[in-house]
Amino acid sequence: MKIIDRIKPDTQFISLEFFPPKLREDWPSFFQTVERLATLQPLFASVTYGAGGSTHDNSLDIVTRLKCEHGLEAMAHLTCIGSAPNELLTFLERLADAGVDNVLALRGDRPTDMPPEAAAATTLQHASDLTAFIRSSHPGFGLAAAGYPETHPEALSPESDLQYLKLKFENGADFAITQLFFDNKLYHDFVARATTAGITKPIIPGILPVVSLKVIKRIVSLCGASIPAEFLAALEEADQRGGSAEVQKIGLAHARRQAQELLASGVPGVHIYTLNRSELVLELVDGLLP
Repeated sequence: MKIIDRIKPDTQFISLEFFPPKLREDWPSFFQTVERLATLQPLFASVTYGAGGSTHDNSLDIVTRLKCEHGLEAMAHLTCIGSAPNELLTFLERLADAGVDNVLALRGDRPTDMPPEAAAATTLQHASDLTAFIRSSHPGFGLAAAGYPETHPEALSPESDLQYLKLKFENGADFAITQLFFDNKLYHDFVARATTAGITKPIIPGILPVVSLKVIKRIVSLCGASIPAEFLAALEEADQRGGSAEVQKIGLAHARRQAQELLASGVPGVHIYTLNRSELVLELVDGLLP
């Protein structure tokens, strides 16, 4: 079933994102996490896809098990940079055969061992290209896109970035999920600008609980997001006081406040980047929805 058909105007939801463990020996504990979080009855669960498809076989297996064994409406991430169209078609066919019919279409990061000229030679250069490709080859699939409240780091301007988001929708995306952000005003401003640009489809806020100061600093340096000064100061103080355990307490409380405020403002739902941590997510979402 297409995820867009599960999004109802009078019912808010949570959704979850998992990433495939690199080692098969870690799969049993991973699926224990999935089993625990499935009790939250998320509207859907997405599974990431490694740079250049580095973990795409794992992603395919995991998204299939989420759908078939855990009863979750699963969505596979799919990146196009560095991938040939026939490889993408094979992946899509395998998804369809497994009964998975929702995809988050992404450009992806160029693999570190791929020279720029090789990436430039691929047919599908942008997420908008991949969206059109999937909509043409598999018109029955549900399609999601990524949105960037603080602008994609490679975009020429916020305006051009917004036009690319609009193009993704024009090429067949049903809804968008945002990159992480830590100030809800950024999300609301982004949605307002999108609406002014003529975008009317749902834009779901993505929430990441901070669990490590070092890790989050690296993440925001790569994705172009920012950490509000007051929040950063609290994280740094917590790190000095008690390390990652204290940082996680501050990060979890902040993420929970974000989710509460967003839901109170009437967003369709919140998408939680789980970090594959069940206890963290269970505490984050406890009592958020009726």
